[in-house]
Amino acid sequence: MDVRSCKNCGRLFNYMGGQPICASCKQKLEDKFVKVKDYIRQHELASMKEISEENEVSVKQLRQWVREERLTFSSKSPVGIECENCGAMIRTGRFCEKCKNNMANDFKGMYAAPKVQKVENKQSKGKDRMRFLDKT
Repeated sequence: MDVRSCKNCGRLFNYMGGQPICASCKQKLEDKFVKVKDYIRQHELASMKEISEENEVSVKQLRQWVREERLTFSSKSPVGIECENCGAMIRTGRFCEKCKNNMANDFKGMYAAPKVQKVENKQSKGKDRMRFLDKT
């Protein structure tokens, strides 16, 4: 049993994995997420700072939800985050489509069957065989 103190409120709780926060704080965070999601639907052109201030959520938390692909911004929205690989602006996730495709192709190449080239033996078959002498 792993007992930790909540990083938000300081209460002790039984840690099961994930963020080190208690069940009460997780529920509050989830309620804020729903509120932010509704706000984004109603205010498509709001900036990250506006969303943060209106919903009392840190910009860091908003970015985390976007990276986790829980939040997605419309194509009209000026909000975007940078692709972790190339720096292109994206609406959700960690990587742009180009980088995702490149990584997928790289992974496919790793698991592809290796190409085996047949090497023909130019020497005669009889020379390389093992010989035994009969001692009778």
